[in-house]
Amino acid sequence: MRPAMHHPSISAIRADALFVSALQRCDQPSSGEVRQAIAAAFRAFGERGCVERVAQEFGDHPEIAAVRMRWARQLAGRAFSDPGLEPSSPWTPAQRPAACSGQAA
Repeated sequence: MRPAMHHPSISAIRADALFVSALQRCDQPSSGEVRQAIAAAFRAFGERGCVERVAQEFGDHPEIAAVRMRWARQLAGRAFSDPGLEPSSPWTPAQRPAACSGQAA
């Protein structure tokens, strides 16, 4: 008997990539920034690498990881559901407000 293969949906792959990206909730990223962060994480880690990092975080910090995954799923869904223009965030991730520094998403 062969093991069943699981093929995640594109939305799950995007959420995993956003989860492992450097973006934080307090960055208040635009849809464009979310799409860029997802692409960068996917290029850096690949699908499997993103999944592995998500699993590691859920193993190490399940309560924080659950909050971040809800955020990632919500933003990834929004970023790819409406391809229209969205106003940019007032700052880039490198210019994040002091209140954001050191916070987990």
